[in-house]
Amino acid sequence: MTTRVLISGSVAYDTIMVFDGHFKDHILPDRVHMLNVSFLAPTLKREFGGCAANIAYTLKGLGGQPVVLAAVGRDGGDYVERLAALGIDTASVLRCDDLYTAQAFITTDLADNQITAFHPGAMSRAHEVAARGPAAWGIVAPNGKDAMLRHAREYREAGIPWIFDPGQAMPMFSGDELRALLEGATALAVNDYECTLMCDKTGLSPAELAARVDAMIVTRGGEGSTLHHGGRVEAIPPAPAAKALDPTGCGDAYRGGLLHGLSSGLGWPVAARLGSVLGAMKIEHLGPQNHRVDRDAVARRYRAVYGASPW
Repeated sequence: MTTRVLISGSVAYDTIMVFDGHFKDHILPDRVHMLNVSFLAPTLKREFGGCAANIAYTLKGLGGQPVVLAAVGRDGGDYVERLAALGIDTASVLRCDDLYTAQAFITTDLADNQITAFHPGAMSRAHEVAARGPAAWGIVAPNGKDAMLRHAREYREAGIPWIFDPGQAMPMFSGDELRALLEGATALAVNDYECTLMCDKTGLSPAELAARVDAMIVTRGGEGSTLHHGGRVEAIPPAPAAKALDPTGCGDAYRGGLLHGLSSGLGWPVAARLGSVLGAMKIEHLGPQNHRVDRDAVARRYRAVYGASPW
């Protein structure tokens, strides 16, 4: 039986800046209609990022078989070579010589709040990539809108169970479109803010969202996550982090752990706990793909928090 996981999402470069203060101290609520702020960011790093690549990085480190469904621009050759060198299947990554690779410019404050500007670049052509099985699972993470729609349809037609992870792509979709995507998905993965936004756009309550899929995961940062599955709601305790250096890519690391658990047949509770452990391991490092994923270390941390080994 295959353990391949098809990952529709972005491959991007992340330029990460750290503001040595708090956004809330510089944004006046009664002046947001004429916002004009500037943040001095003495720390800057350029990292490999993008939802699909970040998820694939963690999943591969756990021993999974990720397949990236994405597009890169003329500046993305080195990135694709890096992913391939890690053993990640990049055969379905489209190269667009007339565009730049997607770029995210992220500013983080001392409370781990983030302000991001994103240039889609070649991601806007990711719909030219087909989602081909066989696969144990798929995920539709933030990507070009047409790609997200196409890959969701192809997963359904191929009978591949899949997670809908709208993330920062949610503003591209209407409430009707989100409801339609949800109806075809096996599971929904959102953070608590995204859950509220999705409820607002669809007119559905969290319970109604959960009722439309087999499982719903809501991540809550340092407070852990919530698993809705089988008519039950289970709180997944957080895996403690030794230090919180950078939240960028923590949700993707969580999804990498989640997908490894699912594609390995470990079940939803174990998969969600694996996600929590990988999110904690990621936040201890700067950048989305600089945490070392070692199965023995993951098992030790999992056992320390949850009292048993995941494998």
